[in-house]
Amino acid sequence: MKRLWLILLAVVMIMSCFVGCKGKNGTDTSETSDQSSTSNSTTEAPKSGNINLLTGLSGLSDKAVGKRPVAIMVNNIKVSLPQYGIGSADIIYEIVTEGGITRLMAMFGDYTKVPNVCSVRSCRYYFPIFAHGYDAVYFCFGANETLGYPTLKRIKIDYFDGKTYGTLLFDRDQERRKHYAIEHTGYVKGPNIPKALEKENVRTELLSDKNKTAFNFRSENNIAAPSDTACTKVNIAFSNQYYSTFKYNAQKGVYYKWHSGKPHKDSALDKQLNFTNVFILQTDIHNYKGKAIMEVDWTGGDGYYVSHGAVTEITWKKPSESSSITFYEKATGKELEVNPGKSYIAVAKKGQTTLSADAAQ
Repeated sequence: MKRLWLILLAVVMIMSCFVGCKGKNGTDTSETSDQSSTSNSTTEAPKSGNINLLTGLSGLSDKAVGKRPVAIMVNNIKVSLPQYGIGSADIIYEIVTEGGITRLMAMFGDYTKVPNVCSVRSCRYYFPIFAHGYDAVYFCFGANETLGYPTLKRIKIDYFDGKTYGTLLFDRDQERRKHYAIEHTGYVKGPNIPKALEKENVRTELLSDKNKTAFNFRSENNIAAPSDTACTKVNIAFSNQYYSTFKYNAQKGVYYKWHSGKPHKDSALDKQLNFTNVFILQTDIHNYKGKAIMEVDWTGGDGYYVSHGAVTEITWKKPSESSSITFYEKATGKELEVNPGKSYIAVAKKGQTTLSADAAQ
C-alpha cells in the first residue's frame, strides 16, 4: 500500500512540473520551446516600424502612415543662402532655372512633422510634375506665368501659393528682412500644414497606386554598394556659376553636399546637407521657345546612381505627368535596388557630371 502511495505521489509531482512549464495561454515556455519559437519568429519576422515611403526607413509616425508627402519650392540663389528646414527633407530635387541658377524642391514623407522652410520661391513647371508622381501636396510662392500656373492647373495637383493663401501657412521672416531682399524671406509654416489641409478639405490619404515606396529599397540591414566602381566625389555643373559637389564620408556612409564650392548648410540645424543616395538624371534641357525660361524633358533618360562609395549607370522612366519614376540598372535592365536613406536627385544635361574616387573624407 505504501509503495502504491509513493507511486501516486510521484505521478502528481510529474504532472505539477508539466503544469508549471505552461504559459498563461497554455503554451510551452520551456527553454527548448523558446529556442524553437525564436527560430520560427526569425522565419516569419514581423516588418519593422512604419516605413517612410521616401526613405525606406522605419520610424514614420502613425499619423503619417498612408498619407501624402509634401513638396516645397526652395530658393537656391547664392544671395538667399543659407536656407533653413531643408536639412530635414527626405528627398531634395535640384534643377536649373533661368540664368543658370538652380532651385530646390524639398520633399517630406511625414506631413505632420515638416519644419518651417525658408526661403520659398516661385514654381517652375517641371517641379510640380515631378512632385505629382509622388501624389504630393505642392507649396510655392508664386509661379511662372508662361508655364508654371498653367501646369499647376492642368495637372490638377493640390497646391498652396504664398502669393495668395495667407499667413496660416506663409509669412515673411522678419529677422531675415534685416539682411535680405524681401523676395528671399518668404517661408512656409511647416507645423501648420496639417491644419491648412484640414481647413481647405485637401485629401491627405495617398492614392492607392501611390501608396508605395519611392524606390525599390533594400532592407535596412542589407546596405550595399551599387557596383564595384568606386565613387567618392560627384560634381554636377549646372552652369559656370552654380554647381553641386558631393564628397563621401565612409565612416558615416553619406555624401556631404557643397553649394558652388561652399558647404551647403541648413542654418536652423547648423548642419551640412548629407545624403545616403545621389541620383543624377540626365535629360534634354533647353530654353523654351527662345525665352529665358527653361524646358525640361521629364519623361526619362539615363544617368547615375551613387551610394555607399560606388556608382552605377542607370536609366529612368516617367511615362506621364502623374507617373512615378522607375529606375533601372543600365547594364542589366533590372529595376535598381536603392539603399534606404535620404536622397538627392539632380536633373541635369548630359556632360555636366564628373565622377571620381579621390575625395573620401
